[in-house]
Amino acid sequence: MTEPRIFLSPPDVGSLEKKFVSEALDSGWAAPAGPDLDAFEFEVAQLCGRAHTVGVASGTAGLQLALKALGVKPGDVVICATMTFVATANAISYVGAVPVFVDSAPETGNLSLPLLEKALAAVSSSGRNIGAVLPVDFLGKVADYTAIISLCEKYRVPVLADAAESLGAFHQGKPAGSFGAASIVSFNGNKIATTSGGGMVLTDDETMAKRVRFLATQAREPVVHYEHRELGYNYRLSNVLAALGRAQIQRLPEMIERRRENRRKYRELFRRVDGVEVFGGNDDEDNCWLSSAVVSEQLPWRAEELSEYLEGKNIESRPLWKPMHLQPLYEHCEAYLDGSSESLFHTGVALPSGSNLADDQWDRIEGAVKEFLRSKD
Repeated sequence: MTEPRIFLSPPDVGSLEKKFVSEALDSGWAAPAGPDLDAFEFEVAQLCGRAHTVGVASGTAGLQLALKALGVKPGDVVICATMTFVATANAISYVGAVPVFVDSAPETGNLSLPLLEKALAAVSSSGRNIGAVLPVDFLGKVADYTAIISLCEKYRVPVLADAAESLGAFHQGKPAGSFGAASIVSFNGNKIATTSGGGMVLTDDETMAKRVRFLATQAREPVVHYEHRELGYNYRLSNVLAALGRAQIQRLPEMIERRRENRRKYRELFRRVDGVEVFGGNDDEDNCWLSSAVVSEQLPWRAEELSEYLEGKNIESRPLWKPMHLQPLYEHCEAYLDGSSESLFHTGVALPSGSNLADDQWDRIEGAVKEFLRSKD
């Protein structure tokens, strides 16, 4: 009989989430807006050190609205990390802008600073307008915004931080989501905290926050009847889902600690395996959303072989993101590369990292990895 599947990063919900959702329904606030949405926005603002937040239907919707609120126009360039999920690049396309991709720092997977500078210089000198720079916090490690923002200020380009994966993490003591002219977080089902589906735009600019909120509610003018002068979107987060998110935010510290413990276990598991390292460098400020192993190309076996072996044990794993410049949808785009992201894609494998990973599930993972390694001796 096949053992139950162990997933990569499943939702971690329990009695507190049921309580919050039940209370939201009992209160009669099943409508899209409501007190739980207001409270959730306030609580995330406090957590991330922002003045204003707007709950939206997804992190992708948040990116699209934030780009529009920043004034990014069709034909503008948005310089973006290539090592990301396609949603980041798609949001650029949604507003009619043109993505230009930048490779990764090999130690972190985050935006390469030398290549970002090269891209800024090249695009600026070509006379094209750069609407924004869009870094991505890779696997829960916050990008080096100290350096990124300083560099972008030289070119007078705003930074929009894609913190979809990094809620609860820090950079130099400042929380994820607090950087740039605006940032977004994701509450998708696989994220460290979930609202099933959802996201949020965060900013310190009140005018920008009002603009995002306006666009997310079908751009309805503030009159008694329905009046619309420009194209808007039905992108607001619902009150019931926000109630779920409020419970998740209360539990966020414990969920991060469980993921940190998973990371420590993987480091111990691979500690004596020459040619395999747990990716990400220093974990002190990370939320450890996904733990992954990078397999040296000098070894006689490959990351995909480990992944295939785990799949045979009904244990989910996955390659790291396939870079955007390799995707058929975006392979025609301009890119500034040094091979780092391609190397991570070919040598990295993400491993089960959920905060609800049970002891018996860990025992299965550990046993399967050890069996695989013994088969390669």
